[in-house]
Formats: sequence, C-alpha cells, structure tokens
Amino acid sequence: MSALELIDIGINLGHDTYDGDREAVLARALEAGVRQMVVTGTSLDGTPKAIEVARAHPERLRATAGCHPHHALELETAAAVAQLAALAASPEVVALGECGLDYYRDLAPRDVQRHAFEQQLELAVALRKPVFLHVREAHADFIAILRARRDSLVDAVAHCFTGSREEMVDCLDLGLAIGITGWICDERRGHHLLDIVGLVPPGRLMIETDGPYLLPRDLNPKPRSRRNEPMYLPHIAGVIAKARGESLEQLAAHTTATARAFFGLTPPGVF
Repeated sequence: MSALELIDIGINLGHDTYDGDREAVLARALEAGVRQMVVTGTSLDGTPKAIEVARAHPERLRATAGCHPHHALELETAAAVAQLAALAASPEVVALGECGLDYYRDLAPRDVQRHAFEQQLELAVALRKPVFLHVREAHADFIAILRARRDSLVDAVAHCFTGSREEMVDCLDLGLAIGITGWICDERRGHHLLDIVGLVPPGRLMIETDGPYLLPRDLNPKPRSRRNEPMYLPHIAGVIAKARGESLEQLAAHTTATARAFFGLTPPGVF
C-alpha cells in the first residue's frame, strides 16, 4: 500500500459506471494512497445514491447533497427544495452542492440556474455546511451571486477549477478554496493551469478526480477503459506538485489537511 495519504474531494462514486465493481474501485484507491473521498451528489435522484454509498463506508466516505446546474429545473417547487434540505441534513453530508452555474451547455434556463444556485446557498447558510461549487462560462454571474452571500457561508470550494488566471484571482479574493482535477493533465484544454496553480496558497488547495469523468490524458500506459477513478489521484497530484515546485509528499500533506478541515473529516483508523 502507498505511504501517501490523499483525499479525493470530488468523486461521482454513485454513478452507474461503478455499479459493477465499486468495492474494487475503493480497494484500488486505498492501495494507491487515497484514504478518504467525498462522493458528489448532483441531483435529487443522485444525492440519495451518494449518501447510500457513503453510509456503506463510514470510515472512508462522506457525501455532498445538491443539484448541479444541469438539474436546476428539479428545484422549481418548494417541495423539491424541502426534499434537498432533508437530504443535506443527513449526517453523511458534509457540503451543499454540486451547485452553481453552467452557461456552456445551458441544459437549464439561466434564470432557473441562478435561482437554484441561490436556494442552495441559502440551505448551506441554514445548515452551516460549506458549499461545493460548479461554474463553466458563467464567471461574472457566479462571482456576483457568491459575493452577495460570502460572509454568511461557512466556506466554499470552486470544484474542478478550469478557469483563467483572472478568474482564479477573483475566486481567491472571495476566499474560495480551489479544487484541481485531471483537467490540468489535458494538453488541449488544461495546460494553462500548470502556470497558475501555484497561485493557490496552502490551506486553499484541494485535489480531486471527478471520476468517472476527466481521465487524465497523459497516463502512460493509457488504460483500456476511459473511466476515471480515484486510483489515478496520485498521478494528478504529482502533476500539480511539479507545477507548484513542491514534492508529492508536501502537496499530499497540505491538501489532505485542507480537505479534512474544510469538510470536517476525521482521519480514518488503520485498515
């Protein structure tokens, strides 16, 4: 087993692509040094699955509860908001989200996205839990909505950050944490992150796979499957560490400490 101690703060472990081998995925992650994970809830149907998966492994897993902007239409009724609030109050849930804005795909009308985002931020304030955020091509509205509520939020992380230097500075100025995925390993779209990830101070940086999505493109040898999973987190961490001028051990130490403080995670015992 690896001596590393890493935390994957964003893994869609409830996704059906893991249904056939979820226990094996967890075992491979542990062997690679991924000690704990936060399972992402992205919809009213997906959040209960995330909680169920986390509940089955209380020593290693926690969950988030939220509606991704693609699912913003799900929160149009008071009953739906109450349903999400009840899910978010579960002891396994350590953050509200994934929530935010996505103007790239526009799978829900933008005004509906903004309203759903605001509702979930209000739940986070009421429940005193941090927020797990998504933004794509909606930076100005995203920052404006957050700025109006930032003082009331326990904390917030810009999950799977893919933006520009200026956008990162805006997020850091607002006191957000930054989550970096294997997007940084993508020479087509994520190369710019190599130049700016060093802007994030220790205590504000966390790492994640966002599996089953975003398999690092620079894995060698390339896996047969295009499915991403937590065992690849050390590879992502190594790329980030090199870009920051740190050792892998240094990066692991401060990102793990940050994740535990942010999500209120207790270090697991000996497995």
